[in-house]
Amino acid sequence: MEAQGEGIKKKGITVSAGLVIAVCYVIALLFFYIVLGDESNFVGNDRNNHADNLMGTIYKGGIIVTILQALLLTVFALSIERYFAIKKAYGKGSLVKFVANIKAFLQKGEVAQARELCATQRGAVASVVNSALIKYEAVAVDDELNKEQKVLSIQKELEEAAALEMPTLQQNLPVLAALTTLGTLLGLLGTVIGMIRSFAALANAGAPDSIALSTGISEALINTAFGIATGAFAVIAYSYYTSKIDTITYSIDEVGFTIVQSYSTMHNK
Repeated sequence: MEAQGEGIKKKGITVSAGLVIAVCYVIALLFFYIVLGDESNFVGNDRNNHADNLMGTIYKGGIIVTILQALLLTVFALSIERYFAIKKAYGKGSLVKFVANIKAFLQKGEVAQARELCATQRGAVASVVNSALIKYEAVAVDDELNKEQKVLSIQKELEEAAALEMPTLQQNLPVLAALTTLGTLLGLLGTVIGMIRSFAALANAGAPDSIALSTGISEALINTAFGIATGAFAVIAYSYYTSKIDTITYSIDEVGFTIVQSYSTMHNK
């Protein structure tokens, strides 16, 4: 590919989901023991007593809360990372307007102007379109290929350029998809553990252990809340960014079809 075409394409810094999860878990642990576990959050400044506020109640949720907090932080972190990555893929201007302008230039046979617009727009769609336009110009002056071969060559260039862009756009989305289920399941696990502790406290002979009973109930409810929140935010983020990527894919397909049709209409060979 020519240097001019490569100049449009700038890759952003990719973020490893594994590293994000590790960092988020460390943050969750520190927050759990230092902030939530502060003695001032409990009656008599004793962690073994009842919680005195919401932070103490969350602390009573147990160690699974740290995992759920880490997953929730991971959802937020990956959502922010995907936001900037996909925003960059859209380019500097309106994607809808860019597609319309490219189609207008191609209908008039103004390929050079279309490439200038790609250089201004930047982003994934502009990069793919520019690659196809470079091939468009190259095959137009190639006397060794017939018209059908030239059209196929342009289509192949479009497919290859799009295939290079898609993995970058979809990075970390499978992790968000996994967290939609994992968060809910871990929340359910914490709920079950909490209920086991509650029933164990009720099963004691004589008067039930009220502290153990309240701790078990707190663990059950807090884990349920964090599990549902993690799954809900993950579903929202995954659906939102998937729709954004679909918009990019549709734009590439639309412009690609226009490029091929433009060459077929304006060139006899």
